[in-house]
Amino acid sequence: MTTPALMIEVYSDVVCPWCYVGKRRLEQALESSGRQASARVFWRPFQLNPTMPKAGMDRRVYLEAKFGGPGEMQAIHQRISGAGVSAGIEFAFDRIARTPNTFDAHRLIWFAQQQGRQDAVVEELFHGYFTEGLNIGEAETLQSLAGRAGLDGPAVGRFLQSQDGIEAVRQEEARGRQLGIRGVPYFLVNEKTVVSGAQPVETFLAAIEQATG
Repeated sequence: MTTPALMIEVYSDVVCPWCYVGKRRLEQALESSGRQASARVFWRPFQLNPTMPKAGMDRRVYLEAKFGGPGEMQAIHQRISGAGVSAGIEFAFDRIARTPNTFDAHRLIWFAQQQGRQDAVVEELFHGYFTEGLNIGEAETLQSLAGRAGLDGPAVGRFLQSQDGIEAVRQEEARGRQLGIRGVPYFLVNEKTVVSGAQPVETFLAAIEQATG
């Protein structure tokens, strides 16, 4: 009996901690369902801060403006850190100095898909930002992380200096808006079943079963 095909499109942003948690929970569901090797997972762009200056901005200033004072910010971080522990992620929010513009990171993710290294690049971007506190809005950082993910560093540097991928990423973002996506992570399974948010592993398992049944 042939196993039904499984394609999952994940709309996310690399500065979204719940997207990192959602990635882990999806991976756990794929492993639990025996689909880890056969599933085709594609990472699609969704900028949480599309008007962010190219150089980014001080993260504390940004978060306090968005969520309120330091107390509110600390409570949010504690909740996310707790979810991270259960997912095997060590969030180190105190190491993050800047909230970056993520458009070039999304271009890199698009480029990595062409090279068959998309998931590895997404993983390095999440880890680099949330655990190491790296500024993933800088081309040099993106090039370094891409090298860690198995891409050719100089080729990535040339790509980032070009105009390649700009229109493609914009088109993918536009598709997300057409789908009505207002928040991420957003998982589209076989183009018909939706999981919105970093849901429990059981929710992903049910969505996979529904989409392939």
